[in-house]
Amino acid sequence: MSEDTDIEHELLHKNLFPMMEYETQLFLDIMHQDAVVVAAKGLSMDHVLLNLFKVYADPGNLVIILNCSEFEEKYYLDKLQLENVHATTYTTNTTERADVYLSGGVHFVTTRILVVDMLKKRIPIEKITGFIVLQAHSVLESCQEAFVLRLFRQANKTGFIKAFTNSAQSFTIGFSQVERVMRALFVKELFIWPRFHSSVIHSLKKHEPAVVELHIPISDKIRKLQTCILDLMNLTVKELKKINKTLEMAEITVENCLTKKFHKVLQTQLDCIWHQLSSKSKQLITELKTLRHLLLVLFYDDVITFYSTLMHYRTKEYAATSHWVLLQPAELLFTEANSLIYSKDKELNPEFCTKWSTLSEILKSEIPAEIKHKKMSLGESKVLILCQDSKTCFQLNQFLRYGPHHYLFLMALSKGVNFKTIHDKFKTTNCKELQESFTQHQLELSTIENNANNKGKMTKGVPAKKPKLQENHKDAQKCISELDELENMRDSYVLKMSQTALFNESINMSATQVVDEEQISDSQVVFEACPEIENMNLTQILEKMNQPTVLIQTFKHGDNFLSLQKNLEDIAPNFIIMYHSNMTAVRQIEIYEARRQKDRQLKVYFLIHAETVEEQSYLTSLRREKEAFEFLIQTKSTMVVPEDQDGKTDDCLALQREIKSPETNTRKAGGLEPETQERNFVIVDMREFRSDLPALIHKRGVEIEPLTISVGDYILTRDICIERKSLSDLVGSLNSGRLYQQCTQMSRCYAKPMLLIEFDHNRPFSWQSNYILSTDGNNFDIQQKLLLLTMHFPRLKIIWSPSPYASAQLFEELKDGKEQPNIQYATTIGAEVDLDLVETKYNVAVYDFVQKLPGISSKNIDILLRGCKNLDELSSMSQDELHKLLGNANDAKSLYSILIEEQTQPVVEGQQNIKRTRSKFKFNKK
Repeated sequence: MSEDTDIEHELLHKNLFPMMEYETQLFLDIMHQDAVVVAAKGLSMDHVLLNLFKVYADPGNLVIILNCSEFEEKYYLDKLQLENVHATTYTTNTTERADVYLSGGVHFVTTRILVVDMLKKRIPIEKITGFIVLQAHSVLESCQEAFVLRLFRQANKTGFIKAFTNSAQSFTIGFSQVERVMRALFVKELFIWPRFHSSVIHSLKKHEPAVVELHIPISDKIRKLQTCILDLMNLTVKELKKINKTLEMAEITVENCLTKKFHKVLQTQLDCIWHQLSSKSKQLITELKTLRHLLLVLFYDDVITFYSTLMHYRTKEYAATSHWVLLQPAELLFTEANSLIYSKDKELNPEFCTKWSTLSEILKSEIPAEIKHKKMSLGESKVLILCQDSKTCFQLNQFLRYGPHHYLFLMALSKGVNFKTIHDKFKTTNCKELQESFTQHQLELSTIENNANNKGKMTKGVPAKKPKLQENHKDAQKCISELDELENMRDSYVLKMSQTALFNESINMSATQVVDEEQISDSQVVFEACPEIENMNLTQILEKMNQPTVLIQTFKHGDNFLSLQKNLEDIAPNFIIMYHSNMTAVRQIEIYEARRQKDRQLKVYFLIHAETVEEQSYLTSLRREKEAFEFLIQTKSTMVVPEDQDGKTDDCLALQREIKSPETNTRKAGGLEPETQERNFVIVDMREFRSDLPALIHKRGVEIEPLTISVGDYILTRDICIERKSLSDLVGSLNSGRLYQQCTQMSRCYAKPMLLIEFDHNRPFSWQSNYILSTDGNNFDIQQKLLLLTMHFPRLKIIWSPSPYASAQLFEELKDGKEQPNIQYATTIGAEVDLDLVETKYNVAVYDFVQKLPGISSKNIDILLRGCKNLDELSSMSQDELHKLLGNANDAKSLYSILIEEQTQPVVEGQQNIKRTRSKFKFNKK
């Protein structure tokens, strides 16, 4: 107890980042024990990690951060700004890396660099204080992170390993996934932190944001379309299960189709049996994905985009191979889709998105009234709108700046929607002029292109010049620029709110008053773009703004789940509008408000379509995560963890390698000294450390020698060289001709060249057309190219491996009892060899033979072949003549000893001397 008190007292002097109650508890638990921490999505552990880094950022420690992404590394480095925190990349040379390791502190290192440095002994493994592993759910036995930890535990029994992850659902996939991950991480404890943890609830309840949840009903037309698509999905799922009665398809349901991880559910269920499914089953699965995409477009995009997407599937070609297009709900779907954008006789009258009116009311009425009521300064009034993707960001940006009519008409032009007339409400805007100008612009472009094609005046590589529009066609220029912007959508937009809007009569509108379509006219736009701040970052933007600011952003930028958290800290918004629902974003907002602890409460508007697939998808994601944590809690209560699983004793099974003991010679007396065992190793190219194979080879007891080699990927013996190809890499190498060059080099430099074609162990071991066939119909079939490859290289052996595990076992068997590879030879060959010069100038067979002689390298082989006509002339030369020819005394001596010096063999009695004849091979071609 006193020891724990001393640790806590010491931590108080580290100037740590402030933590909430549950974060403090988590931090103290992980400080005292090695464990893997599984937290709910959105419960960011950044402050816990930052404080861990601060505690260990001392020259007396050497702590490695493993499996950290680029954006995480940048975020933590910007936050820490400490001298003893280092980032090691490929730009740092080997000497500098060794010095940086010895300086101690916390090190962010990529896994590939760390593996090589540990194998090369550049980092003192026994001096490492410990590892902090991020994204722990992805660490399995065969991955590089597990390889690093195994190397660490083999040489260091005292260092710590602490792992973190926010993906509880990843542990529910596969058999004993929790135990497998913990075994690969060498930890014995599992800490579980769901959102329903009592400490988390208590911490976040102290400072809650003011949430206004708005359930927005959808129109009858949208509801009918939703019903039709759900009926089609239900029929497709039933048909799929009907023709596959023996297969386990419990996870393939309409409800799961609505979740974002549906493709992962499909992959888990069907990857191993994909080759056994019929073509109809594969088509039905593809159609499920198509129908799911239509649902997403219906609720996340505008009606014009939905109509345009749906019409792509109403073609004879698609109907010939599709199942759902011919069903009765599909006919209703196409009919209702027409009524969504046309009123009568092809009159363009698209329906507005029902969330637009609510959003407009919040921005133009609710928030200005709130700003006036709380007497907030205009420069500090910031509104953050969060949505799902960049398309919605662009949509809201156009809607707020130009109004719904302008945006929908712009989309109709860009999607090529046919219409005869436009509705009267569009005539109040400049849509008519935009249409005429846009049509004239397209005609001018097509006329110039046709004339250029007819006269042959178009120059290759030089794009045709666009015609200049007349000065009175400013609307058309504006329309074209907006279409260009549509092609380059951003995930962030900044708008400023005009000050007059904050004090007009609209403030006095009732909060419950509904704004209909007529009230969202283009004349009421009060938002303007900020072109002068396009190239600034968020901090600079907010410093420049002296008006209320509206920022439209996605939940995350790419895979950067920390982007929202960082933006919340930088922007410090007073109002947040959740235009789409996202479980992770909701929790990040909760944590931001709990850490802020300000008197002025953050206000969050949560917009969601009630009783729709949008609401169901959100609820399903909550349910699936809750079930995942319940599964983890149940697993933790029943799982048996071996006492030696942490690897701190020699009895740990995970650290034991399958090293073959040398055969004992029974003829030797017991008193004689045993023979020293030769080091058993494989030369591995540096680029191969992206794959799982080097880690599995090492686990089988074979040492790894990482080198940069030009010929082959793996050198097993002096004769065996292997080029490894995955299926995707094989296709690319065959099509580009790179594999032919690689096989040529291997055949010339090694006696037994081999091509290893390795399959994914999670996929079936079968040669499937959808994996290997090129989409280019003019190319040869892959099988034909492989056949030509074996004809050109008769000595080339092709190895088919079902998984990296099988490849590692095969390598061990191929090496058994054979001579170890030559490191010097492997690193010198191939780098300076001109293949075309060798084929045209020399006899290839003799070139390959001479290249293997002692004293011959890529630097002097060309001089030797030009200086001698054949082997007779070479063998008649003295050592001095060879020295003069090669220019190196050691090379001349090595060559002279193998060719000239007398090689004697004992003559067995009763046998006659065998007369040897020297074949006369010419070096150069005639």
